[in-house]
Amino acid sequence: MNELYAAHGDAVEFVVIYIREAHAMDSRLPMMFGNIEDPVTYEERRVMANFSSKELGMEIPAVVDELDDAVSMAYQGWPERLYLIAPDGEVLYRCGPGPFGFDPDGLEQAILDLR
Repeated sequence: MNELYAAHGDAVEFVVIYIREAHAMDSRLPMMFGNIEDPVTYEERRVMANFSSKELGMEIPAVVDELDDAVSMAYQGWPERLYLIAPDGEVLYRCGPGPFGFDPDGLEQAILDLR
């Protein structure tokens, strides 16, 4: 994703939206990434978003979904999705749900089709 951001960040605004933690110890699909628990406050979620961005080496600006998961539910974002959204709100591209439907190449093609 950092490569896409570097290649197309001048033409397209990239934003990562941190949603609820997919693999927290106290979730139904736990994975042991340093004893991460599902945040219960917005501040805890914000801290996790910063931690995750740093751990993954993300260069793309990140924002944090509220605890009601409004963005995640509206865009069916869990566990991860890629969208290309026009300034008027029209969805121009949506990949399948991750990890198997996560398709950066498809997103790049959609960006190139706009140019």
